Amino acid sequence: MAAISENLRHLAPGIALSAAVAVAAVLSAPLVAMVFPIPAMVIALIIGIALNALAAKPAFQPGITFCVKTLLRWAVALLGLRIALSEIAALGLGTALLVVLSMAVTILAGFLLARAFGQSDYYGALAGAGTAVCGASATLATSIVLPAYKGKEADVAFVVIAVNALSTVAMVLYPPLCALLGFDATLTGVMLGATIHDVAQVAGAGYAVSEPVGNTAVIVKLFRVLLLFPVVVAIAWWFLRPKPPLSALQASVPGFALVFLALCIANSVLSEMPAAAGFYQPVKAALGQVSTWGLLIAIGALGLGTSVSAIAALGMRHVATVIGTTIVILGIVTAGLMMIG
Repeated sequence: MAAISENLRHLAPGIALSAAVAVAAVLSAPLVAMVFPIPAMVIALIIGIALNALAAKPAFQPGITFCVKTLLRWAVALLGLRIALSEIAALGLGTALLVVLSMAVTILAGFLLARAFGQSDYYGALAGAGTAVCGASATLATSIVLPAYKGKEADVAFVVIAVNALSTVAMVLYPPLCALLGFDATLTGVMLGATIHDVAQVAGAGYAVSEPVGNTAVIVKLFRVLLLFPVVVAIAWWFLRPKPPLSALQASVPGFALVFLALCIANSVLSEMPAAAGFYQPVKAALGQVSTWGLLIAIGALGLGTSVSAIAALGMRHVATVIGTTIVILGIVTAGLMMIG
């Protein structure tokens, strides 16, 4: 018991600072939104980066490390409760195959573009997964399975900021593009859900057009979130493949990804059971809040460990890679929907 108490005292300063950053982000988000639509997660990252000099003190380091590694894993795992397989099944085989194909090619493009611009495969994995799956959440989940390398924190922070900026641009530009292409409500919803990076911007773009478009867009987006499990496992395996095959396979299935999948299945079953609604829905809502705050605290901690100079030193090649993956997923989905349409 004494050891646990000592460990908590060791972690408390860093956790408290990371939590303070998250709270500040949530409180300031409505004011920031009056000027520019930036989600609380990105605000938390920016506030954390601004406080990097303070966070560099040794007393904060253990707690910050705990938030970025352990807390982040559980927050990502709890995202599984947001997905119901019955809604995903309603998309149809053609839409599902198009989404899977576009995501796979986008992740591959992340690696190829990173190499073309003289960057590491690690950055390519972050850019590809962040673009292909679900923006900031996928970037953070991918960072968990990547080996530690010089500049990792700056790369993760940059991709989070970049995919949010591009999502905001897409939220404005993609609905008129769908209208120009003559897409109906269903195709427009699929287009928005399959190409915009962050969930918030997908909902914003879809419901700004109409409720049916918004509903379709969110379901397609949740399908991409569901595919976070195989994406994380595949990326983990890719970097572990020099090990013996069985060892690499076992190590590439992280525990948080298995919990994510298990919770997705549990949510799909319990959501279809009226008798369970009385106790399950409040539990689901509470765990959803835990996940949201966990992600906010973890990304605040990530910002606390990232210096402004490290971000500034990345340069235009990092920008070009994320823009490139964004163009790839947009091009593949647009071409596929034009064929379907």
